[in-house]
Amino acid sequence: MSAYAEFDKERKEIDALLRQGYVVTGIHEDLDGARVKFANSKPGVSSVELLLLTADSRKYVTTLVFAAGVRPVAPIETHI
Repeated sequence: MSAYAEFDKERKEIDALLRQGYVVTGIHEDLDGARVKFANSKPGVSSVELLLLTADSRKYVTTLVFAAGVRPVAPIETHI
C-alpha cells in the first residue's frame, strides 16, 4: 500500500470517529506509532483507541486538536 493510501485510510478512520461524536482525550507516542484515545459523551458508548502508524496521520490528528481553537472536553494526556 502506498504511503498516501495508508494515510488516507487512517484519516478516514479519524474523521469517522469525530463524526460519531467522539473527542480526542489522549495521545501516547512511542516507536510503534501514536495511540489516540477517543471518548464519547453518550451514555453507554465505550471509548476507542486508534493506532496511527503514519507520520502524516499523527500530524493530522494533532492539527485537528490544536487548530480547532476549541478547548477539549477533558484534558488531553500526552506521553512522549
